[in-house]
Amino acid sequence: LLAHLVPIVALDDEGRAWYAIADRAAPGLTVIDDWSSFGQRTTLSGTVIIDNVKVPKTHLVPGYKGYDRPTADGAIFQIIQVAVDTGIAQAAIDETVDFVRTKSRAWIDSGVDNAWDDPYTIQAIGDLTLRLHAAQALLEKAGHAIDRAVIDPTAETVAHAQIVTAEAKILSTEIAIAATNRLFELAGTRSTLAEYNLDRHWRNARTHTLHDPVRWKYSILGKYFLNGENPPLHAWS
Repeated sequence: LLAHLVPIVALDDEGRAWYAIADRAAPGLTVIDDWSSFGQRTTLSGTVIIDNVKVPKTHLVPGYKGYDRPTADGAIFQIIQVAVDTGIAQAAIDETVDFVRTKSRAWIDSGVDNAWDDPYTIQAIGDLTLRLHAAQALLEKAGHAIDRAVIDPTAETVAHAQIVTAEAKILSTEIAIAATNRLFELAGTRSTLAEYNLDRHWRNARTHTLHDPVRWKYSILGKYFLNGENPPLHAWS
């Protein structure tokens, strides 16, 4: 919604994708501020209406050529999403620990005086932290794989970068949703008070993890490891 230039994807007669870069003020181009999601509210992902918009030839980019040869662009695009979800998970776990140690009360049957001594809470924090560290490790591994693919972009290095990034995307999605959900279970009813705004973590995680269906990442992994099939070259893999 804040961009001065708006990229429009169009297909030519051969079905190839082009980017038409239109000026925000171009006649026929309407940008509507109608993004009303409960999460990721400041992404400003509004609606764009295109009605006979004219774009000069100098503003046409043959997007289809971007994947004529092996490129790490798709993995780079994906690792950004992985980093966002991993960061949300980290923030949620940090908030959980802080709340449990400063505000939560021990359950009546726990036999302990402090919420942080509850054995089930201790186990849950250990489990969430372990899964977070696994996601962080794969995020770092994906970064190194992408670096190698950028330096030497072969079919093999690019596919490896895509695969490791897909693995990281799966784990980051799972821990982001788990951590933001269990925050309330472990911190207790008081954590739902609007003054703490802790639901922002769950809202952001639930919204952002829908960016591209993680179930398709499992398909990419299965095809690669079972049948030796490289992931498709585009921004979503």
